[in-house]
Amino acid sequence: MEVSFEINKTSRNILLKFLENYSLEQLNTIPEGFSNNLIWNIGHIIVVQQMLVYKLSNLPMNISDVMAEKFKKGTKPKHNVTQEEIDEMKLLLFSTLEKTKTDYNESLFQNYNEFTSMSGFTIKSITDAIEFNNYHEALHTGIMMQIRKFI
Repeated sequence: MEVSFEINKTSRNILLKFLENYSLEQLNTIPEGFSNNLIWNIGHIIVVQQMLVYKLSNLPMNISDVMAEKFKKGTKPKHNVTQEEIDEMKLLLFSTLEKTKTDYNESLFQNYNEFTSMSGFTIKSITDAIEFNNYHEALHTGIMMQIRKFI
């Protein structure tokens, strides 16, 4: 699992560069032809990781319910994200990852509710969830790389 956590950390470092190198206006811009923006994708990545790993393990998520509602699957940006929200996301990028790694190493995840993703992959265990999450993050990072060409 160490490699999966390192892949996730690499992904999160790429996301951090978006937060550091784009203005608040750029992060909130929805280019023509897209249904979301850079910051929504980052919030969505954080929320889905928490849902895949914690919620489906019947454990409390390490994000607020408000954040989960704003960025869960099926949502779209409804307002411009503030600098305070971006600062929170910068912290959550790594705190959620470190907490997951610690909790995994301490065998906190004892139960898992099987889940089939939109791509048709069935996640049956916490290990599957952590590994599938890397795929999910890569998909959204790719979308973000497309969006940045238009802002």
